[in-house]
Amino acid sequence: MLNPLYFAHRLLLSCAIVTSLSANSTVTDNANDGEKLVEKTVLYSDGPYVFTQDKHLDAHWLCHGEKVSQRLTLSTEQVDNLASKPIAVSACDLPATIHNLINQEHEILEYNGDFPVAALSDFHGQYDLMIELLTNNNIIDKNQQWAFGNGHFVITGDIFDRGDKVTEILWFLYDLEQQAKKAGGEIHLTLGNHEVMVLNGDLRYLHPKYIETAKKLNKPFEQLFTSDSIIGNWLRSKPVLVKINNMLFAHGGFHPDLAKDKRTLVDINRVFKDNLVKAELDKPREGWAEVLHTTNGPIWYRGYFAADRGKDNGATSAEIDLLLKHFKVKHLIVGHTSQKQIETRYQGRVIAIDSSIKRGQYGEILFIENEKKWRGSLSGKVLPLYHQ
Repeated sequence: MLNPLYFAHRLLLSCAIVTSLSANSTVTDNANDGEKLVEKTVLYSDGPYVFTQDKHLDAHWLCHGEKVSQRLTLSTEQVDNLASKPIAVSACDLPATIHNLINQEHEILEYNGDFPVAALSDFHGQYDLMIELLTNNNIIDKNQQWAFGNGHFVITGDIFDRGDKVTEILWFLYDLEQQAKKAGGEIHLTLGNHEVMVLNGDLRYLHPKYIETAKKLNKPFEQLFTSDSIIGNWLRSKPVLVKINNMLFAHGGFHPDLAKDKRTLVDINRVFKDNLVKAELDKPREGWAEVLHTTNGPIWYRGYFAADRGKDNGATSAEIDLLLKHFKVKHLIVGHTSQKQIETRYQGRVIAIDSSIKRGQYGEILFIENEKKWRGSLSGKVLPLYHQ
């Protein structure tokens, strides 16, 4: 007698196949066993990828599986007035607004003032969940416009990889950044390991959509984000850390050796950024530059979560105190290592803000105002921040 679990398994498999069918699916015969096999044809849409050449803008999309391109020739007046009169491009319901051709390096790494702060991490292509989370927590309004006033909104990296709406997130944040500035607020996007991986051609976590995009646009995926592309140039302007009031933010974290060696925030950011993309360097990374781009660097370090993971040599409580004293902060706030919710470590001195948005089911935002801290849930509910 056959095990009932066998039939349950076959039923689930059949449901999965039916669910995966689309308007573009085809059914073919298998000559060996006579069964019908489903060949799924996905016609992806993606973009735009916009490149600058003198006063030209070359925009490219993947529209339902086919390449679509537009060229715009800008007048000198248009180039000079882009900041106040941005230019919009659009195809196949994928618009983008271009605010400038060249983004200046973010050299200001420290901000102080009486303003609210919100922070989260690791969107990983989950655009729809991001919009829901930001809307319900009043970072944006129902029209997806900035609603956080003079607040500072921090995203500690990892927009890229895994999910299938990376490009939408990039253009959304690129535009929202300008809205925030006009309202007296700020968006701080710090680089994560997945931004740096993509810029360096490490594409192991790409969604199939982007593999297809690169194929149809006839460019390696990383070359869609070169320094002469609008988004590639924008990403290169971003820092790897930011200090706001008494909080220090980065994607992975700060190894205790940075404090022991008395490294400054300016030096960490400068050396990291000067060695960002291997293919653009005159010589290979070496010495401290190489260290900053490996396991103990600010985009990869997981030492605050060693006990959770059962590996790595974690930072001790004394080393956390040393880091806080050296950088003159009360909290280290990091993403990279996924949690079920926003949590703390070391009695609240370290705050983990990667709430597993990448899974596409849930996410949270950390809020800080007048020394008070709380979590904003996906529905917008105010939740306490527990210390561990």
